[in-house]
Amino acid sequence: MAGRLAGKVVLVTGGSSGIGRAIARRFAAEGAAIAIADVTEAVREGGEPTHAILAREGHAVLFLRTDVSDEASAEAAVAETVTRFGRLDVLVNNAVHNVGGTLTETTLETWNRTLAVSLTGVFLMSRAAVRVMLGQAPNAEGVRGRIVNISSQHGMVASPENIAYGVAKAGCVYITRQIAVDYARHGIVCNAVAPGKILTGKTGRAIEPRWIDYSHARTPWPRLGRPEDVASAALFLASDEATFITGENLMVDGGWMAY
Repeated sequence: MAGRLAGKVVLVTGGSSGIGRAIARRFAAEGAAIAIADVTEAVREGGEPTHAILAREGHAVLFLRTDVSDEASAEAAVAETVTRFGRLDVLVNNAVHNVGGTLTETTLETWNRTLAVSLTGVFLMSRAAVRVMLGQAPNAEGVRGRIVNISSQHGMVASPENIAYGVAKAGCVYITRQIAVDYARHGIVCNAVAPGKILTGKTGRAIEPRWIDYSHARTPWPRLGRPEDVASAALFLASDEATFITGENLMVDGGWMAY
C-alpha cells in the first residue's frame, strides 16, 4: 500500500539525530523522498548515519551539510533538494542549539548562537521553502506546500534556567502563526509540534536527575516522551489529512501543559 506521504519530497533540518532522525525515518517509511539538512552526519545517540540507513533500506535520500543559521547555506539546502527531487512538499524545521543557562549565566555568544539556529534558522529555511512552494501547482485541496516547525512546551511556559532556548521556542510558535496567516490564501499550510520532555539520547544537562525528576513531576502520563511520539504528530501535520488545520501548535507532552 502507498504510504501517507507517497510521492512527497520532505526536507528535515537537524535530521541526523534525535527527533529529526525519527521524523526522517518515519516519513521515509510513509513513502517520502527525504533530504536531511544538518551540520553533521554523526548521530548524537550513536549508530549508523540516518541517511545511510535510509539509503540501505531503499529510500530516496539526500544528505546536505547545512548551517541553517547561514542564509546562503539555508537557501542552498532548499535549492539542492529541488534540483535532486524536482520539488519540495514539506519542510520540517527541527534544527536546534541548546546549551542552557539563566539570564545572568548566559553569554552573548550563547544567546546569539541559540537564536541563530533555533529561530533565525526557522525564518531562513521557511523563507527559502515558501519561495519554492509558491511556484508549485496546488493539489486538489489547494495546498502548494507545508511547513512543520518543532517548537516546545517551553515556548509556551518558562524554560527553567534556559532563557535563550525558551525565547527561541516562543519565537518559533509565533512565526508558525504568522506564516500560516500570511500564506494561507496562497496554499501554504504551517503548523508546529510542541514536544514535552523527550528522551532522545542526549547526555549532560538534558538527563541530569533534577531535570528528569522535574519532567516526571510535570508530566501526568506515566512515561516521558520518545522521538517517535513527535514523529507521529509531525506526520499527521505533514499529510493531506491536516489541511483545514494551520497556525496550530500541537502539544506532544504527555499532558504537561494540561497539568
